[in-house]
Amino acid sequence: METINDFFAAASSLLWGWPMIILLLGTHVFLTIRLRCPQLRLLTAIRLSIRRDKDASGDVSQFGALATALAATIGTGNIIGVATAIALGGPGAVFWCWLTGVFGMSTKYAEGLLAIKYRQQTTNGNMLGGPMYALEKGLGWKKLAIMFAIFTAIASFGIGNTVQANAIATIANSTYGISPWIMGSIVCALTAAVILGGVKSIAKVCGMLVPFMALFYVIGCIYILIVNHNYLWPALSLIVNSAFSPQAAGGGFVGTSVMMAARYGIARGLFSNESGLGSAPIVAAAAQTRNPVRQALVSSTGTFWDTVVICALTGIVIVSSVIAYPDINYSDGAALTKMAFNKIPYVGAPLLSFGLLTFAFSTILGWCYYGDSAVEYLKGKRWTYVYRILYIAAVFIGSVASLNIVWNIADCMNALMAIPNLLSLLFLNGVLVHETRKYLWRDRLDKEM
Repeated sequence: METINDFFAAASSLLWGWPMIILLLGTHVFLTIRLRCPQLRLLTAIRLSIRRDKDASGDVSQFGALATALAATIGTGNIIGVATAIALGGPGAVFWCWLTGVFGMSTKYAEGLLAIKYRQQTTNGNMLGGPMYALEKGLGWKKLAIMFAIFTAIASFGIGNTVQANAIATIANSTYGISPWIMGSIVCALTAAVILGGVKSIAKVCGMLVPFMALFYVIGCIYILIVNHNYLWPALSLIVNSAFSPQAAGGGFVGTSVMMAARYGIARGLFSNESGLGSAPIVAAAAQTRNPVRQALVSSTGTFWDTVVICALTGIVIVSSVIAYPDINYSDGAALTKMAFNKIPYVGAPLLSFGLLTFAFSTILGWCYYGDSAVEYLKGKRWTYVYRILYIAAVFIGSVASLNIVWNIADCMNALMAIPNLLSLLFLNGVLVHETRKYLWRDRLDKEM
């Protein structure tokens, strides 16, 4: 087992090295230029996300699709992952993480557009789509589409399930003294109650859970920043300066190189918002929308909320707390998060535990739909019921088992998902431009397909 773990650890490091970072960030920048900065339509996108397109075809509302995607995207990486980037790359990593969110909105826009463009309706009336359909129908790459679906199904049991369940059990045990066996049973039952109802049930629960948990966390972070207001401007200055200058240390931090700050900040941002991974467009395909561009705009807001807002707030909270309390040991990402939030009286520790618990549970729900859709693409509707039973069982196993090897396998599967998805975005960029010109550049967002 140790040999297998070492193999996947080495493979993960290779797959998520500089070539992958350059490919992802390069795709973000290329699509931003090619699609004339769809980020500038953010207010329109937010407006569309809260409006229901009742007469359009689809399984769930645009907001339901967005909430489900956010449920899968907003996870422990938004809290622990940001702290790890700061611990390894210094405060400048926060700036690079934020920047990947800004550019990543274009890639998430493109993914959402292709999801609607190439989705198909099943015999029972449901909509299915995602990179596997874009690869098969748009490019004729059936084998690569099958590979993407396989990687997605496997990844759903890792990063989307067992590691999240393990995080919930660990937090509940360390904070409230609840046995992992008991917590695992509770989470298992809650997961079953939601996912056995399919996409509509998942979207409904996520539509209620995600806005509440995100708003609660954002308000909590703002409160902490108010408490740390004397250190807010120094924290922002340190973040920006250390992103470009290796000498910009101080405030309790040791200076790191610009390359280290960029590497860990970009990697964490890319991994957090999942722009380019190919997961979010799977649920975007189920949205009720009258044309591909409307849902593309709505999808792009997912990266905005996840990285540009939540990851940035977490980073500023942690950096300002380290400056305010120099005794904090910032060399360990997980410990850094806990110490930074615990320094805030009354709300710090409860906010952290609540954020981690709800973020992890929502990720379990969102990733179930991704894996479910991948299995349906591969084997048909009947096998999705088998998949859901196995997924529920994996929640319990993840709660009580050690998961180092699962992390490494999941990282590999995520990278292998991203490669075919990015190829579809790059090779179908002409389709992206055509659809964007047809509906967005000519101000015809209300036009039916």
